Amino acid sequence: MIAIIGRLLAPYALKLAGLFAIIGAVAATLLGARQAGRNAERVDRMRRTIEVQHDQLDAASRRPRDRDELARRMRDGSF
Repeated sequence: MIAIIGRLLAPYALKLAGLFAIIGAVAATLLGARQAGRNAERVDRMRRTIEVQHDQLDAASRRPRDRDELARRMRDGSF
């Protein structure tokens, strides 16, 4: 049985190998593009997270030190 299949495929072995190589290259390209998209999304999410953390640290550094300063800022409208 295997010998019969081998005889039928022997003339087309090089063409089949080339076809499988092309299919493999296309699949590798698509998977690489997919991974690049995931990495880009991950970088964008990390950048947004860092910006939020930076904004939180800035806000914390400008916080009122005591109740009097808080009341003064709220009266002035600078809070």
